[in-house]
Amino acid sequence: MTLTEKILALHAGLEAVRPGDLILVRVDLALANDVTGPLAIERFQEIGVETVFDRERVVFVADHFTPSKDVASARQCQQLRKFARAQGLVHFFEGGEAGVEHALLPEKGLIAPGDLVVGADSHTCTYGALGAFATGVGSTDLAAVMASGEIWLRVPESVRILLRGELRDWVESKDVILHLIGTLGVEGARYCALEFDGPAARAMGMAARMTMANMAIEAGAKNGIFPADEETERYLRGRTDRKGTLLRSDDDAQYRETREIDVSTLEPLVAMPFSPDRVIPVREAGNIPIDQVVIGSCTNGRIEDMRSAARVLAGRKAAPTVRLLVLPATQECYRAALEEGLLSVFLNAGAIVGPPTCGPCLGGHMGILAEGERAVATTNRNFPGRMGAIGSEVYLANPSVAAASAVLGRLGTPEELGGT
Repeated sequence: MTLTEKILALHAGLEAVRPGDLILVRVDLALANDVTGPLAIERFQEIGVETVFDRERVVFVADHFTPSKDVASARQCQQLRKFARAQGLVHFFEGGEAGVEHALLPEKGLIAPGDLVVGADSHTCTYGALGAFATGVGSTDLAAVMASGEIWLRVPESVRILLRGELRDWVESKDVILHLIGTLGVEGARYCALEFDGPAARAMGMAARMTMANMAIEAGAKNGIFPADEETERYLRGRTDRKGTLLRSDDDAQYRETREIDVSTLEPLVAMPFSPDRVIPVREAGNIPIDQVVIGSCTNGRIEDMRSAARVLAGRKAAPTVRLLVLPATQECYRAALEEGLLSVFLNAGAIVGPPTCGPCLGGHMGILAEGERAVATTNRNFPGRMGAIGSEVYLANPSVAAASAVLGRLGTPEELGGT
């Protein structure tokens, strides 16, 4: 069996599963946020069950429209808060305890290798970076999970992605996943498990792995996953006492296909509007003036991403025509950026440093684009209207490219600045 098949079999209580099998699995963790949670709560109450299946395994995070931008979003957060208190949920995060959910939960030690996690958010697949099976579901499905602790899943086929070589300077894991999405297309891995392995995958830190697993959904995948290893154990040390279940695919496991990527051949890439698979080298994009840069999100808002951006911005200023927004994904990340002096770098560069929030990524608040405006963002989607007006444009790139673009006032690379 593949890694994904092993985790699903374990949670179904079966000796083996195969792609296409419809199985009932137990869930280790169920997640919702302030956008998807209210509907899940309403559906849960309609079921008529008194309490959630496990108050330690249902997690609510207020992160999309918080700090609440209007009365409607305040009511959504209030609904989460009341339900969490009434149910006695152990893990309810808001305010100074919150952060972007897919950066926050691993930090809090709530994910371990071999776990099965479902969340009412498509980027729940991020947790595959820790060797867990994690996937997004609808709010109604999540309500059923909150009540029963179980869900029906169809076992996906697996696509193996072998990564070799070493990343060049200014090339990051964001470029690796953009390259893959560009070659697969947004439906190329539809309902498949993207399994990342090989020497270059094993050399990646946890933040880099999370970036790649996060964007597996952009290729249509059911989940993205890395085998757990020493790096996984190092990341979890001090965060949780849970060891999890460290699994690897069998040597004779069957894959729909195997693809190899020599990451040493890659250069900084950009996904052009209006699809994550419209990927080209940044140097081929031409002269594209921009109005905004967003550095943050569940894709690239971790401390490693902050360091990457600060390396470019140190001693430089954002162009006067560019609004530079820096949003550390969690309070832990924010505090580390403060202690390392990164916030001073951002402020000296003319950035607006904001609280942990998903806000601008989904066109919610704290960075909305007007008609005709363009943004370079470290986020994960660039569909029409994703960050604001239908007539705006979003260009997806890694943090160093985003930072360089802010300084240049146009889409560009760190190499163009020289002396970095």
